[in-house]
Amino acid sequence: MEDEEFAVRHVYGALDAPVTVVEFADFECPYCAAAAPVLRALVDTSENQVRLAFRHFPLFQPHPYALTAALASEAASEQGAFWPMHGLLFKHQDRLADRDLVRYAAELDLDTSSLVGAPAQRFGAAIERDYREAANLGVHGTPTVFLGQDPYTGRIELGALRAEIGRLGRRRGVEPRSRG
Repeated sequence: MEDEEFAVRHVYGALDAPVTVVEFADFECPYCAAAAPVLRALVDTSENQVRLAFRHFPLFQPHPYALTAALASEAASEQGAFWPMHGLLFKHQDRLADRDLVRYAAELDLDTSSLVGAPAQRFGAAIERDYREAANLGVHGTPTVFLGQDPYTGRIELGALRAEIGRLGRRRGVEPRSRG
């Protein structure tokens, strides 16, 4: 799906986990906001067997602030705060104007100078790369989830995801352990 350096960008969980869940998401999408805690719980309860890789897929037409939020998350990532910013963006997805993004960065004690406007544009290539990857994989909406190389079409619920990961693992001869 991607090269090694790109594969570890925006990963939540153990980098060497045998199962990678890739999520293509939009910070202004309410369904993505609902999926975020479920996907984190999947990783948190997997005993280092599952990792989550976040990828940007801003839906420009229905979500006018999705791209600026994605750029701000990339600026936060450069400062080691992608996941804290990710959480704030989804928590406050109804307030993603530039002044809001700067306020969230300040809450995280980040340098806000590269977060919005022209300075943030240098992060556009990363978002374009995610978007192109998604398009090449046939992604049309958000959230779109892949379990390894396989598209996941079920409900984004903890039990359903665990069951599908178990099925995939049995097919491949490896079954991830999970708690609770």
